[in-house]
Amino acid sequence: QVQLVESGGGLVQAGGSLRLSCAASKTFFEINAMGWYRQGAGKQRELVAEISSGAVTTYADSVKGRFTISGGTAKGTVYLQMNTLKPEDTAAYYCHAHVGPLDFARDYWGKGTLVTVSS
Repeated sequence: QVQLVESGGGLVQAGGSLRLSCAASKTFFEINAMGWYRQGAGKQRELVAEISSGAVTTYADSVKGRFTISGGTAKGTVYLQMNTLKPEDTAAYYCHAHVGPLDFARDYWGKGTLVTVSS
């Protein structure tokens, strides 16, 4: 079992910045990827940004150039620097980890941290 603990959400005005942090508990198995998803009111959960064990990063088109993911799977910590925030970025942000050998890897989720961007 892997626990993910998030921090850093809050209320910010449009154009402002926030930094989210996520730390994974120790795991026997390798973490293949860690990242952030978000779910706005009445919307489906969507990928925001992810970093693989090979340090390859992936971003949603809507956040490219504004958000930066850092950290790494080896240490089990990831950060999401969010700049130039927009009201449409308002959502619950969830840390995600994909852990274990590919044949029986599992997905783990944090409890979520709320980000609210006011106009």
